[in-house]
Amino acid sequence: MLFELRQYTIVPGYREEWVRLMEEEIIPLQVAKGMVILGSWVSEQDETTYIWLRRFKDEEERKALYEAVYQCDEWKNSIGPRIPAMMEREKMQVTRMIATPKSPIQ
Repeated sequence: MLFELRQYTIVPGYREEWVRLMEEEIIPLQVAKGMVILGSWVSEQDETTYIWLRRFKDEEERKALYEAVYQCDEWKNSIGPRIPAMMEREKMQVTRMIATPKSPIQ
């Protein structure tokens, strides 16, 4: 299994709007395309940190699902164009992880 821990910096004042976009549009679209989303969180200590976790069977599946999501019309025409106003992309952190053999999150 391959995991992506994604941490975003949200533009101050946009956290509620960002969470709504994630929960009502981005996550449902990605799940509909086959991605497994394990959870999403906001920081308790600051209002600009948003974190979410995705799981893929392997690199091949990750590439195929990226293509399915990020090349679809809904992403390119509706969702994608709204993101820069709410998220500081240059501060985005993506940590790719592999679970240890006895990790309960397999």
